[in-house]
Amino acid sequence: MRLVLPILLLGGIALADPPVTPRTLNLTLKNAVEIALASDGNVRVMLAIQSIDEAEARARQAHSEFFPNIDGTVSERNEVTNLKTFGFTFPTVPGFSIPTFVGPFNVFDARVSVQQSILDFSILGRYRAAKANVAVARLESASTRNQVSDQIARAYLSCLRADAALESAHSNVDLSEALVRLANSQKNAGTGTGIEVTRAQVQLANDRTHLTAAENDRTRAALQLMKDIGLDMEVSLLFSDKLALTPVETAALEAAIDKGKKDRAELKTQRQKEEASHLTYGAVRAERLPTIGASGDYGSSGSEFYDSRATRSVGVSLRVPIFDGGRRAGRNAETLSQYEQEKTRTHDLERQVELEVRLAYTTLNSARIAVQSAEEGVGLAENELAQARRRYEAGVTNSIEVTDAQTRLSRARDTRVAALYEYNLARLDLATATGSITEYVNQ
Repeated sequence: MRLVLPILLLGGIALADPPVTPRTLNLTLKNAVEIALASDGNVRVMLAIQSIDEAEARARQAHSEFFPNIDGTVSERNEVTNLKTFGFTFPTVPGFSIPTFVGPFNVFDARVSVQQSILDFSILGRYRAAKANVAVARLESASTRNQVSDQIARAYLSCLRADAALESAHSNVDLSEALVRLANSQKNAGTGTGIEVTRAQVQLANDRTHLTAAENDRTRAALQLMKDIGLDMEVSLLFSDKLALTPVETAALEAAIDKGKKDRAELKTQRQKEEASHLTYGAVRAERLPTIGASGDYGSSGSEFYDSRATRSVGVSLRVPIFDGGRRAGRNAETLSQYEQEKTRTHDLERQVELEVRLAYTTLNSARIAVQSAEEGVGLAENELAQARRRYEAGVTNSIEVTDAQTRLSRARDTRVAALYEYNLARLDLATATGSITEYVNQ
């Protein structure tokens, strides 16, 4: 028994599944957007694709009204008929009578019926409106893809910000560890005190706490990005890009506004909605016009199948709407109101696009200046810390000056990360506002 237990334990260890190493994905912004825009990626993209299929199905339904309706029927029935229901009355003759009830008798009928609209402007209007709605669905799909691209780009920038903050936190911890070693060496050399070592250790503990928080922020940002993309959340992400002051050529403000009004997918979609609403209004108005239709049938009738004979009917009809209780007038007023609403939305969206371009343009310029100031601040803080360390090593000052310079450097690094994030976010805002999100992603 003493040998059996160790053998079983070793066997259990040998049979246990090896630990699963999470897959690592090196992700660029372009790759992230491409994954999200795939047919099985972001949920909004999938729904937009399905809405196109729905609109095309409705257009096919509207188009079917141009073609004839053909029906085939076969019937056989046994009847007993009361002739009085048809207005037939027969005089009574002594010794002879005509029966009121006729039957039972069989009736067989096999027939093909055709109905065709020859002239109906409302059908044409409904079909044109349905085709316009297909165009709306396609433009909405393109708009959704742009919106998803913007969403993924923002989530990706949040990850880059978290990465940069984590890098700064590591740098702060490395600096604090070096200053702890310096304080200990100064104490051992007799030029430092224990309180200075404690002060450096407190700063190190604070920086390690900030490092833990930065790691958590980075994990949360990566998980949110994976959810938005549609990736398995067991994947470990690495980001190829870094926050940087990437130069960008900006057109004149008025040119940027014109580009936004021309290229924004949302505005194209709204204009197409307005056109579709106008066509629907026209189709309803056309219901007041006369319509011409044709109908016909051909078949075989008789008392039995073997006794049937060919019969047919052909006709043309003119239908003139006269009065329907106000139904058409109500629908006409309803569609006119919808058309006016779409016109108002188009005008409001044009102004919204102009506002977004102006705000993004202004923010980008101020963000560029903020990044330059932040970079200068980091350089000055690093220079201050270097001088404070030299003074401390030379015994000219105590560690308080070093700790203050270290705190200012940490704050300057955080400011630089925030400024770079705001600058890149402003670039994204300008690209989105001018309808250039695709170019931004593919840079």
